[in-house]
Amino acid sequence: MTTRLSLFNSPLLLGFDQFERTLDRIAKNSAEGYPPYNIEQIGDEGLRITLAVAGFTSEDLSVQIEDNQLVIRGRQTDDRSRIYLHRGIAARQFQRSFVLAEGIEVVGASLDNGLLNIDLKRPLPEPKVRTIKIEQPAQAASGAAGPQTIDVAPDRGDA
Repeated sequence: MTTRLSLFNSPLLLGFDQFERTLDRIAKNSAEGYPPYNIEQIGDEGLRITLAVAGFTSEDLSVQIEDNQLVIRGRQTDDRSRIYLHRGIAARQFQRSFVLAEGIEVVGASLDNGLLNIDLKRPLPEPKVRTIKIEQPAQAASGAAGPQTIDVAPDRGDA
């Protein structure tokens, strides 16, 4: 049995288990090499992912969002009517995934000269400050000041 060292096992990092799963997914997807892609900044809030998908038509491609993950799939079919003397360009399938941060939206996708462009919008984060009210114990709220004493003298009920 092997023990895996977690980056997020500190008691100060509460609720980061989702990030750990995301990093595992990224590490698994980074081994993929096809198709090649670029990611570029477009303005203050925009991103563009460009994939080189030469030979694919828009009908051969699909772009989907699955649980904060952008998944691009390509599927080509062989043309059985062609007779190849040499075949150096294979019809192939691919799947390329990108994990999206919370709040990133896919604006659109276009295919131009063998390049699939997927435009994303990354809204600028707004600083959030929230004050938490500190509740007073019930004794202090009722106005009783200091500790209270209880008389424990035996009851002398001589009647």
